[in-house]
Amino acid sequence: MSNSRQPRLTRSVEDYLKAIYTLTEREESASTSALAENLDVQPASVTGMVKRLAECGYLEHLRYHGVRLTEAGSREALRIIRRHRILETYLHLHLGYSWEEVHQEAERLEHAASDALIDRMAAILEHPSHDPHGAPIPTPSGEIEVSHFVTLNEVAPGVPVQIRAVQDEDPVRLRYLETLGLVPGVRITVQEREPFDGPTTVSVGIRGDEEVIGSDLADGIFVVPAPAR
Repeated sequence: MSNSRQPRLTRSVEDYLKAIYTLTEREESASTSALAENLDVQPASVTGMVKRLAECGYLEHLRYHGVRLTEAGSREALRIIRRHRILETYLHLHLGYSWEEVHQEAERLEHAASDALIDRMAAILEHPSHDPHGAPIPTPSGEIEVSHFVTLNEVAPGVPVQIRAVQDEDPVRLRYLETLGLVPGVRITVQEREPFDGPTTVSVGIRGDEEVIGSDLADGIFVVPAPAR
């Protein structure tokens, strides 16, 4: 991963690299419109930044499809993501922040924290593998666990699964998920799903409490097959 002697990227460049990495985790490329929506900027601004990042060797264009990161771009994106997720974990475990608060706070801090500070935090945390929302934390060398999860919307009724991670951008959503017991590590089973993007009924945890959640919420819950009991 990049060392401390390399010049720091601007906040804007870091945000773009992280956004492109996130958008291309499940798709081959990221479109201009998707980037504009993710970063809450105008498409014209995206076009200019994409050109700049391509000239710097951080990304490449896929004709008619959008952009994807080069090896150098992925390396920088993972460094930023590591910073963010270590900060989230430290804030949660050592400073008493709730899991719905840490994302926004880490967004502000990730651009100022040095890699040396992040490494010290990681050591105090005994080198965690996942952040409070279940997302894998890249190693200092830029390696990251390959995710094989699917969204709750993709799970067939009757199949027991375990929540691996949840989307962390919206604190209100996170607070609501916590009230329902839908947090990483919990075992759930889809009982019923209404057609045409209707709500999904799930049983939660050992007690099997039933909860009904909308399609949009289910799309931000990432699951893996439940371990055998």
